[in-house]
Amino acid sequence: MDYKKTLNLPDTPFPMRGDLAKREPAWVQQWEEKRIYQEIRAASQGRPRFILHDGPPYANGDIHIGHAVNKILKDIIVKSRNMAGFDAPYVPGWDCHGMPIEIQIEKKFGKNLPVTEVQSKARAYALEQIDRQRSDFKRLGVLGDWDRPYLTMNFSNEADEIRVLARILEKGYVFRGLKPVNWCFDCGSALAEAEVEYADRVDPAIDVAFPFADKAAVAQAFGLDAIDDGAIVIWTTTPWTIPSNQALNVHPEIEYALVRVTPTPVHGPLVLIATERVEACMKAWGLQGEVIATTAGEKLAGLRFTHPLAQAAEGYQRTAPIYLGDYVTLDAGTGVVHSAPAYGIEDFVSCKAHGLSDADILSPVMGDGKYVSSLPLFGGLSIWDANPKIVEALKLAGSLMLVQKLPHSYMHCWRHKTPIIYRATSQWFAGMDVTPIDGGPTLRESALAGIDATAFYPAWGRARLHAMIANRPDWTLSRQRQWGVPMAFFVHKETGELHPRTVELLEQIAQRVEQHGIEAWQSLDPRELLGDEADLYEKNRDTLDVWFDSGSTHATVLGGKDHALKGSHGAELGWPADLYLEGSDQHRGWFHSSLLTGCMLYGQPPYKGLLTHGFVVDGQGRKMSKSVGNVMVPQKVSDTLGAEILRLWVASTDYSGELSISDEILKRVVEGYRRIRNTLRFLLANLADFDGVNQSVPFDELLEIDRYALVMTAQMQAEVLASYERYDFHPAVARLQTFCSEDLGAFYLDVLKDRLYTTAPGSQARRSAQTALLQITQTLLKLMAPILSFTAEEAWKILVDSALQHQADAARATIFTEVFHQLPPYADEAELAARWTRLRGIRAEVMRRLEAVRSAGGIGSSLQAEVDLYASGEEHALLDSLGDDLRFVFIVSRATLHERAGELDIEITPSGHKKCERCWHWRADVGQDADHPEICGRCVSNLFGAGESRDKA
Repeated sequence: MDYKKTLNLPDTPFPMRGDLAKREPAWVQQWEEKRIYQEIRAASQGRPRFILHDGPPYANGDIHIGHAVNKILKDIIVKSRNMAGFDAPYVPGWDCHGMPIEIQIEKKFGKNLPVTEVQSKARAYALEQIDRQRSDFKRLGVLGDWDRPYLTMNFSNEADEIRVLARILEKGYVFRGLKPVNWCFDCGSALAEAEVEYADRVDPAIDVAFPFADKAAVAQAFGLDAIDDGAIVIWTTTPWTIPSNQALNVHPEIEYALVRVTPTPVHGPLVLIATERVEACMKAWGLQGEVIATTAGEKLAGLRFTHPLAQAAEGYQRTAPIYLGDYVTLDAGTGVVHSAPAYGIEDFVSCKAHGLSDADILSPVMGDGKYVSSLPLFGGLSIWDANPKIVEALKLAGSLMLVQKLPHSYMHCWRHKTPIIYRATSQWFAGMDVTPIDGGPTLRESALAGIDATAFYPAWGRARLHAMIANRPDWTLSRQRQWGVPMAFFVHKETGELHPRTVELLEQIAQRVEQHGIEAWQSLDPRELLGDEADLYEKNRDTLDVWFDSGSTHATVLGGKDHALKGSHGAELGWPADLYLEGSDQHRGWFHSSLLTGCMLYGQPPYKGLLTHGFVVDGQGRKMSKSVGNVMVPQKVSDTLGAEILRLWVASTDYSGELSISDEILKRVVEGYRRIRNTLRFLLANLADFDGVNQSVPFDELLEIDRYALVMTAQMQAEVLASYERYDFHPAVARLQTFCSEDLGAFYLDVLKDRLYTTAPGSQARRSAQTALLQITQTLLKLMAPILSFTAEEAWKILVDSALQHQADAARATIFTEVFHQLPPYADEAELAARWTRLRGIRAEVMRRLEAVRSAGGIGSSLQAEVDLYASGEEHALLDSLGDDLRFVFIVSRATLHERAGELDIEITPSGHKKCERCWHWRADVGQDADHPEICGRCVSNLFGAGESRDKA
């Protein structure tokens, strides 16, 4: 007789090899064809709402590994929230306006196109990019409303953004003024804080002498009767700002010295610098110096000094006053700072506070980085080309004390990677410290209070965002671009004032934009709205900062707090969002701009929680770089290993810091995936002949080890769900993997194989095992589904077609309409868990001893062994309670318990009996049945008799 055919060998269509790269696209297509996202929405109706608002990626270029991390994290959260019993829609979005797309149009079609043509080509280009990115996001297994995403360039969104502008204008936050803003010469526009990055650069650092203009006043400040000629000395790393100097700054509490130096410089023998910097400066300048008097910085206020280029050109024959400034430091330089208010925030604020008007501020640098032609000595030069020429002019004028090359971190445009400057231009701002019309808190105060009320994941994000808001300047809302939502103002040609009906006019313009897009503003004849007044006003040509586009999506998409704006997806979403999730750079980007618009509109943030993830680096911690050759492309990973491996990598990595990826790291992820897949295959294969409705054993009648397995599963599930609740996925993955490999693979399933394979197919013992396996499998698949979506869906379909086919809802289209599995509670869970934890500890020691004997050649498999255990007290009682089932727990042919005082002792001996050809146990009763001489009595009973009785295991 072929006894192998009498075993209940596992069988399943779930393959050992996932073949993910080839099979995943079919699942993506199936989800789309079966409208799985809509099925999820229908199944979630009526549940509590959970809103994750998608931070829109920019519609330009293929997605990179950072995009993949971001979208996968969002997908894990949305799926886990849905399966936790929430209604968690996911509406993806795209940021569509702004400079990068405009640059692409210029590259493709040339510069100086008509505005309407730029806009139509930009709109078409953005749509192409969205289609490419959407396809790649779907390929990652991300489920969402891909047919109805929100786009910042949708007419309704553009119109509502103009309405948002109207509301914050009406509330009193918006003003126009001259102010230094981050300016990129290549962009020809102001930049947002988030569009500025820092890179190393070498600049000339110069010490420059400003001669005394009033020696008597200087003498009086130092308590002297009279003094010789001399100069105050400043230090700067921006020589190009010297032609625009209008003041000098000293710290009121720092002590300053009048130093007599030799040899005598051109400006005279006296030098005025901070006392603490005298020694270092004398050494650097190669001079000998003697301090003849000191005074506090506050005594120098109002003193005037001659421009260092006054002797070089008539246009510089002016003086600069000293203003007091708390921002002056002694870290480097002379303790004196030169002030060019057009090119520095602190300089600007200081000079304005001392009565300088906008008209008085010197601003000779044009938008392209060149000086105006009228500037003496340097007109027409770019500021970078002028730097060495200014240094040379200062030297010829006798004002240069020192020039050095200084490597330092400097501001650059994040798009062009070129250096930028602060440049005073007339812009529209949202005031951080302006008291709104209703007399409520300032924007800064509201935003800081909002940060305190927000949950942060990880927690350090709170301090980071708080510091940014506490120290940020007014928000520059305007940009000088063509492809963007217009600041659709009518400005009086003579006074520069807004039309008195601006809020009303913005609504009328929004209605036109709602029908025809931002192009409606370009084609609008002012007479349509202003009538005879049209000749007095001109259309403002500025566009809104693109961060205002995305930062106002909580209103234009979610609908806002008061629902005054419908929002493009307000019906299915809600305000505020439960969570915003982006990379850590968005503390100064989308999180930041959304916070400010939310506080201006509604006095609170548009989110309850902020989650940030780090950037992706290679296995050595280096940034991804084409030149280094370490770029990991998500499309390539999906096409070779499968998107599932990317998903598992994201989930198993601590995203709060940098995420390391390399071929070696992904290999380890693949190995972890295979262990999980093999576990699933075993579970499904042993449920192939099981009807979960009609053949399940009542939970209270399960064998003890099966009940323990469910308790163990429930404990694991509680830990994983707690991790999901905290958005902490790598502990969840680690727990799932440990459960599969140790709790199941190395213990429970290892013990179970004999009972599953050798007992009668329909026996109570086998059905008890299958009942537990069905519960475990449902629990596992549902817990894995948010992360291993393709695998869980594949396995779920097989489970539904077999063990769950007779359930009333067996027509379920997808695992994602399910909620996390509810396991049966047991009154004695704690006691059962404690009991089997002790048994597993003893089992581990037995297995260790067995392995030692096997390695020494004493036995083949563990079933060839017989074990004698010597124990006393509670340990003896514990082992004795298992009876003959003890041998099944240890997977040996005989396990005999002896009572003996002292520590547990274990003896291993090879069996002297024959091996049963069916169950492979070595038993004395093999061959006792003459009709079946090759098998043991237990197998005879299981095949032809009443079957064996099992109680514990």
